[in-house]
Amino acid sequence: MKLSITIIFFIISTSVLSCSQSLQDEQFLFGSDVLVKENLHLLDGERVGIVSNKNSVLVNGVHLIDTLLSLGINVTALYSLEHGFNQEFADGVFIKSPEEKIKNIPVHSLYGKVKKPTEEMLANVDNILFDVQDVGARFYTYISSMFYILQAAAENNIKVVILDRPNPIGGVVVDGPVLIDKYKSFFGIAPIPILHGMTIGELAMLFATENYINVNSILDLTVVKMNGWDRNNYWDDLDITWLPTSPNIPTFETALVYPGTCLIEGTNISEGRGKENPFLTIGAPFINPDNLICELKVNESSGIILSPAEFIPVEIKGKAVNPKFNGKKCYGIIISVTDKTKFGAIDFGLNLVYVLHKLYPDKFEFRENHFDLLTGTNKIRLSIEKGDSPHLIKKLWQEDLNNFKKIRNKYLLY
Repeated sequence: MKLSITIIFFIISTSVLSCSQSLQDEQFLFGSDVLVKENLHLLDGERVGIVSNKNSVLVNGVHLIDTLLSLGINVTALYSLEHGFNQEFADGVFIKSPEEKIKNIPVHSLYGKVKKPTEEMLANVDNILFDVQDVGARFYTYISSMFYILQAAAENNIKVVILDRPNPIGGVVVDGPVLIDKYKSFFGIAPIPILHGMTIGELAMLFATENYINVNSILDLTVVKMNGWDRNNYWDDLDITWLPTSPNIPTFETALVYPGTCLIEGTNISEGRGKENPFLTIGAPFINPDNLICELKVNESSGIILSPAEFIPVEIKGKAVNPKFNGKKCYGIIISVTDKTKFGAIDFGLNLVYVLHKLYPDKFEFRENHFDLLTGTNKIRLSIEKGDSPHLIKKLWQEDLNNFKKIRNKYLLY
């Protein structure tokens, strides 16, 4: 059977909560705002754990933890993900649970030796709130942490409330290879494509109902919907400030490009870590920028423009630890998005890797395991090495992508 898990499932929507006119359809609200305004009864008498970081703010800019404490909610535990609660750690840096507390509440790190909450971490909690801003790419580890939290909650009879947040790059485009089980990792936790086009609430429903979390237990899951978000909305269509979702996603423009240029992490080319605009800056000491730009054949109609770049990656505390070509002059490109609706991150990322391999066959290198984990398969790398065109390579994932879209449609809330 597909389902071995029993789900007690609720979707909280402002449209069905009450006759109150306090929430208007056109007003954008995070799921956390909807919780506070209309649904605090979900936390009555509960010992509450909160999964968050410093960006877990309501539309008024006040942090969720401060808001709930001011309302008398019994917050008994906090859980931090990759980069830590204050986002002061670079990618991949394991984080121990801090000895000091936040607001006198113990903090448990879920990005170290322990990535799945232990029974001890959950001992003083009845209900876990998950309020973390995702960027819409499969390999962004916040959704992997959510996966393990759902799993642990089911196994320990703890309720989970997902406070939904926007997919900042929209909820329409679904693209890229679908991960296969052999390449499952912490930055590819479930059989979804790189661009899944879903919110964290929708992903939680997918993970649980399709039983990707692989438990034979009861999961009490509630998703608190946003108000005023449309699938066609990108982040900058909303009247809210962008806060860096992690140290190397400092801008909304970075988030737009990241699902494609993150593939460069799986090569010996610099993805721009150690500079102020990572993932928008790509280069290496041996690259000729003009040749690269010419070969990429990018023009205004593709939604981006490319400019020659010259840069020296350096270590930046909390952002870049021993970046590629540390202290060496690199040459390459700077990517500027001119039309977010025309730009295809997956197409660009695939073409970029293909062209770099083609132009510099003796100097370009795949970091094979890492690249395959990012793409969720070894087929992409093997096809590039064979000389297959991006057009042919894209055909490799279309059947699996179409099958995923059919599953995905069952869980769309907006």
